[in-house]
Amino acid sequence: MKPRLAVLDDEQRMADIISMVLRREGYSVDTFTDPLAALAELEKQPFDLLLTDLRMPELDGVEVLRRAREILPELPIILITAHATVPTAIEAMRAGAFDYVEKPFDNTELKTLVKRALDVTRLSRENRYLRSELASRYSLDAVVAESAALREVFDRVRRAARSPSTVLVTGESGTGKELVARAVHYHSDRVGSPLVAANCKAFAESVFESELFGHEKGAFTGADRTRIGLFERAHGGTLLLDEIAEIGPDLQAKLLRVLQERRVTRVGGSEEREIDVRVVAATNRDLRAEVAAGRFREDLYFRLAVIPIHIPPLRERRDDILPLARHFLQRLTEALERGVHYWSDEVESALLTHTWPGNVRELENAIERGVVLARGDRLELDDLLIEPDALEAGARVAPDGEGLQDFLDREAAERIRAVLRETDGVRVDAARRLGIDRTTLYRLMRKFQIDGAG
Repeated sequence: MKPRLAVLDDEQRMADIISMVLRREGYSVDTFTDPLAALAELEKQPFDLLLTDLRMPELDGVEVLRRAREILPELPIILITAHATVPTAIEAMRAGAFDYVEKPFDNTELKTLVKRALDVTRLSRENRYLRSELASRYSLDAVVAESAALREVFDRVRRAARSPSTVLVTGESGTGKELVARAVHYHSDRVGSPLVAANCKAFAESVFESELFGHEKGAFTGADRTRIGLFERAHGGTLLLDEIAEIGPDLQAKLLRVLQERRVTRVGGSEEREIDVRVVAATNRDLRAEVAAGRFREDLYFRLAVIPIHIPPLRERRDDILPLARHFLQRLTEALERGVHYWSDEVESALLTHTWPGNVRELENAIERGVVLARGDRLELDDLLIEPDALEAGARVAPDGEGLQDFLDREAAERIRAVLRETDGVRVDAARRLGIDRTTLYRLMRKFQIDGAG
């Protein structure tokens, strides 16, 4: 679609000349000699750019600019004047002009200025659209979270996002660590700055050092040019380091130094460069266990875990399973253009009893398989293709006559006992790990006749 331009000049000849120059560039151009007529047309239909003369008898260009921006706030406006002065330029810019051009103007200069104004406006619109899409995608309000445990996670994300502190996101694979890590950025005041992400497991350590900190030309064989590292690229924004437990001792020491001093030195260089970067790290390992085993520096762990955010596995927040499954069913049915709208009782039972070792990712994959393989408008258990050896609790045969509720109660009691043992009977910690409040834990312990020791 051709960009549509409006040219306003009280001299018909000048308006025609400008229009001719711009039409030759492929633009659609409407010409006006009356400022009020031009403004009236702006109210009727949108334009992509307005070029207006500065000195006109009825309204001057600055007043036209003000009124035009009331009608179309994002409209780029270029003033054309034979009387350019510093005060004029200042007044025009304050009123919101994109730029101005002096008469007599060079045709190439005019065409270049128009192209630049259109490009800047287009990029601005695209940027707003992409930010809106990203904000929608990573908005915590749009994420399915029925369980108390996940709501607590999101509450911590919102509070953490307002600070510059480092964040450590932990949880099993498939629980949504990257979504949470990115949400920290998109809910912070750094959202307009870069979010740079790196998977620490994807690089050899010697290569990853250069990726993180950059390198100077000639720093090593093959370094034929200077390279800016991830920290510098993320300046003013957020650096997401996924699989942080995978980096070795040497790189851990260097990363610790950068986090402490907020300065980075490129490989092969000597100049220290100040950085303003908020680091969010993620891992599916237990970093405390890694510290105890001597594989991860304790001081780096504490530097990263200023604000720890742990995402419980799906089996510990079963209130989320069915809402998530419904969400995936609706989204995938629309995306794959399939007429699958509900599932059988067998499917619902399997969804609730399966232990989901792959967590949310496994659940989404199961629903996608079901939508693709369904023979009609209802999901059947065979459509999900849940692997039997992964079923654990779901694959175990229940005693004869045991109903679904009895089975779920038995599984819940076993889980509570296990967590109480892991927390040495500390009920506050057990409730937190289970994703329930203490009152609920006490009620369940009485129901299942569980003593304090688990």
